[in-house]
Amino acid sequence: MLEHGGRLRAAARQYAPFCKCELADWLDLSTGINPGAYPLPAIDPACWHRLPEDDDGLTAAAATYYGNDRLLALPGSQAAIQWLPALFPPVVVACLTPIYEEHTQAWERAGHKLRRLQNLPLARALAAATPIIVLCNPNNPTGRRLPAAALLEAAAQLQRRGGWLIVDEAFGDPDPENCVTALAGGPAAPNLIVLRSLGKFFGLAGARVGFVFGAPDKLERLREVLGPWPLSGPARTVARQALADGAWQALARRDLALASARLASLLAPLGEVSHCALFATVATAHASALFEHLARQAILTRHFPAHGLLRFGLPGSEAEWQRIGSALANWSP
Repeated sequence: MLEHGGRLRAAARQYAPFCKCELADWLDLSTGINPGAYPLPAIDPACWHRLPEDDDGLTAAAATYYGNDRLLALPGSQAAIQWLPALFPPVVVACLTPIYEEHTQAWERAGHKLRRLQNLPLARALAAATPIIVLCNPNNPTGRRLPAAALLEAAAQLQRRGGWLIVDEAFGDPDPENCVTALAGGPAAPNLIVLRSLGKFFGLAGARVGFVFGAPDKLERLREVLGPWPLSGPARTVARQALADGAWQALARRDLALASARLASLLAPLGEVSHCALFATVATAHASALFEHLARQAILTRHFPAHGLLRFGLPGSEAEWQRIGSALANWSP
């Protein structure tokens, strides 16, 4: 099992000798989850007592929000990451890295040969002539974005040689104009598969709701693998309302844009900063020491030691902004 952000209890135990504080006193900036999460609606108690039903309106709400009805609801996009590689015969797969490492692990476990293209452009992946390219947009963990037009052109090139493009848009909701979900599996991009999640932008990571978009035959095979009732009734209820709440979505995008710019500015003195709406990442030779400095003050970030990166999620209150600002002001390499 790979390690991920959000392991707050483990961090609190590890750093207990340095910061004598309760778990609730920790500032968790390790996940990239929107701290201003969608407000939970009142839930009909009946959904706790009945088996979930596929025709409850969730699929329709998702099709409207994403602009594509070629979809399958999943218990988090992680389910698609785990099972998608098994839908393809073993081939050479190119991954634009650094990347969310669950992707690379899943393809390798399924018997595919992986080519990790470290900090290389999409054009380089296409030139490698691999049948499948996997990438995150915005990238996780760097936050860098590829334009939608470039992704669609890549899908077209891959289609001409019988290949596939798989795009993880888990962090894409704040910038829907740059997402390619709407075209996945359709006439314009039949070989494009896109993963989406309600865990990041909507802040509903605990609900474990995601979607995969693409060719109907691939979705049907995934449906068979997952079996009945992949999502709980309460999760479906909350997800349906969140996807339909356009007013909340517009305000969240505005607030995230402001917070993202503030975070990038705060981190600029530390090294090279790249960011998207939900997190900012610093490339620095001092990433490990800075991670330790913050952890000893009960501030958890996400360290990527293999790449010299430290990722920061967004603080959720002015007090949290002041706290991270003070901790960084006291830092010296």
